[in-house]
Amino acid sequence: MIDEEKGLYSIGTVADLIGEHPETLRVWEKNDLLRPDRASYQRKYSNNDLLRLKFIKYLMDQKGLNVAGVKQLTSMYSCWYKRNCKGGAKKNSTSAINESKPCWRVEGTFCLVASDKSELCNSCEMFKNCKGCNGCK
Repeated sequence: MIDEEKGLYSIGTVADLIGEHPETLRVWEKNDLLRPDRASYQRKYSNNDLLRLKFIKYLMDQKGLNVAGVKQLTSMYSCWYKRNCKGGAKKNSTSAINESKPCWRVEGTFCLVASDKSELCNSCEMFKNCKGCNGCK
């Protein structure tokens, strides 16, 4: 199994791959848009870092956001720095998705809707059978 978070690529390689100047990547890192690994003093970008960078570039080039806008938007992605992000789902899938939130990891998909705790409680048998004890209803 490949570790998608393992730093493999140098800043020059990544800059060439996404069509940006290495200094631009440094600015994005300084603004906490991504966190590449470090090997000594050298940045090492992972496959997921490449996906994050492509998403950042999409937000800037296609959606017109600046660094502050991208930072604000990516802060709303709970999986932005998580190692176990599985990606999103397509519109026609059976999974509940947020169509206003494109997935950064899998192009053409949308983030899954986090289940609401109140929905879980309302469907729980203990809640349904409760007679109003302890002020739960």
